[in-house]
Amino acid sequence: MLLRELQALLAHINDAGVAEDVCDFLITDREQLSRWHAPSAASRTPEALVVAEDGATLDLGLFLDPQLLARLAASAPLARLDDDNLEDFCTALEGVSHFNCVAWSAARGRSVSLLGLEMQAEVDKYATTVLLAGSQRGGTLVRGLHALLFERVRFRDDLDGALRRIYLEANHYAARFCRRLEDRFLRRRQARVREMLGELRRFYRLGDAAKLSAIEAA
Repeated sequence: MLLRELQALLAHINDAGVAEDVCDFLITDREQLSRWHAPSAASRTPEALVVAEDGATLDLGLFLDPQLLARLAASAPLARLDDDNLEDFCTALEGVSHFNCVAWSAARGRSVSLLGLEMQAEVDKYATTVLLAGSQRGGTLVRGLHALLFERVRFRDDLDGALRRIYLEANHYAARFCRRLEDRFLRRRQARVREMLGELRRFYRLGDAAKLSAIEAA
């Protein structure tokens, strides 16, 4: 299934595998989502990670809209990522990124903030899409990809002010970090993918505050 392939791809990029299979936690029924988190179900969001913590127990569920999954199954983005399936691909990837990040952090007794979760997902989307697109159709989609992911974005109209600020901040910091990746590793005639992966893996292991400090210091 595509979600397992995305989970494995993110685990490879960040060198951060998790024991849990994301497909075991998949929710595709919006009524079931409403029992976990009614606001997400009511907003008609195509993706949502729901988390319930009770003492030492952490329950997770990843909702992805079944129509989105059907479109991705038909378009095969891992074989051909293009303008038509990029948005759906990034939506599904964001959900898997959230799941991996929470599971990986929980296994190490680490917490992660909403800002940290969203910022890491933005970085994961850029890293995954640029690596995939670079190996397909002569890398034509790579050109302008940073602008597509970070500048031509839109947020749901129903987001409250606090949430919108978090998403804007996550986008801002991730855009700076990914621009630095692009400048350092992808602009030369020969892309230095191994070095870029090393930087991504170091970044993944930083705490939220350390990630922000590293970006500000660059």
